[in-house]
Amino acid sequence: MPKDSNGLTLDGQGKPLWLSLEITYRCPLKCSWCNNPLDFDDYAARELSTDEWKRVLREARELGALQLGFTGGEPLQRPDLEELVAYANALGFYTNLITSGIGLTEARLVALKAAGLKQIQLSLQATEAAVTDALVGATAHERKLDAARRIKAHGFPMVLNMPVFRQNIGMTDAMIAWAAELGIEYIEFANIQYYNWALMNRDELMPTLEQVREAEQVVQRWRDTLGKKMTIYFVIPDYYEGRPKACMNGWGAIHLTIAPDGVAMPCQEARVIPGLEFESVRDKPLAWLWHESPLFRKYRGLDWLPEPCVSCDEKEKDFGGCRCQAFLLTGDAGNTDPACGRSPHHARVREATDTAARPLRFRKPLFKRAAGTVTTAFLED
Repeated sequence: MPKDSNGLTLDGQGKPLWLSLEITYRCPLKCSWCNNPLDFDDYAARELSTDEWKRVLREARELGALQLGFTGGEPLQRPDLEELVAYANALGFYTNLITSGIGLTEARLVALKAAGLKQIQLSLQATEAAVTDALVGATAHERKLDAARRIKAHGFPMVLNMPVFRQNIGMTDAMIAWAAELGIEYIEFANIQYYNWALMNRDELMPTLEQVREAEQVVQRWRDTLGKKMTIYFVIPDYYEGRPKACMNGWGAIHLTIAPDGVAMPCQEARVIPGLEFESVRDKPLAWLWHESPLFRKYRGLDWLPEPCVSCDEKEKDFGGCRCQAFLLTGDAGNTDPACGRSPHHARVREATDTAARPLRFRKPLFKRAAGTVTTAFLED
């Protein structure tokens, strides 16, 4: 059965407990670690309509989905977000908004509260405006801080998410101090996974192991100081752990993502893997897609595992790791995740971590997420 890193059982008993709706890939920011597809702008004209999203919500609830994340892109780019939240709330979902905060005005917060939104996850990249704005390619820092204050003023439970990389990992202490002062209940430091835009920028973004360990110590000091006042998550990059993560708690185990064009996926990155059959809720019932489609059955469970995973006593914890990462680093999604120290391809990960530890003569420009082209912006450490 899938388990999280704390050993708690996360067995969905065949149900997609967590539903992620990528209602649009449109976004006002240009983050260099974005996990949206490199060709994200090609999907804008194919987004599901309001009624189509409502049908997805009904079918997902019938399947047993409980937790719901509205995400993107930036979900606030959809003017029907409040209508979808209200509909999901009426169906019995616990609704989460995963947002950059750009566009989260007072009027929209009031409307989302009235619609029944239960929780908001806000991303904040740094404690300094110059760093935030450079990283996201827009004047965003002050608007993010304002969004955080508004969220708390309206009484929403709030998760503050700081994606971690070498440019901001040294701000861990300052970020926790700021969050504690505002009264934020949960803060997550998520060392980024290297897919899509992040993989293009990996050499520039990856922190060193020394930086990660120092940040861990900072987090532990704050945990000791704050106790139960704040829950602090620190997600260690699997490149440094020597063991892979159970990606989405197992392929097709508890997590279901619906892309803007209606394609159902076991994770938001699955489209990077060639040769898979991607089918849309426009063409097939969601129940069939979850239970019977070749895509969801491809890497579900343990029967597909290669060696050394088949013989590994941890296979029921990590399920061979991430299929997308295996493909991106080895060219074959059926391989053991190279993040695993037992993988025959682990040298690919060691090369990356060795590069991160070496002093570079100069910093290369970051490839910025941009529609129709790849632009660059220079950002020093």
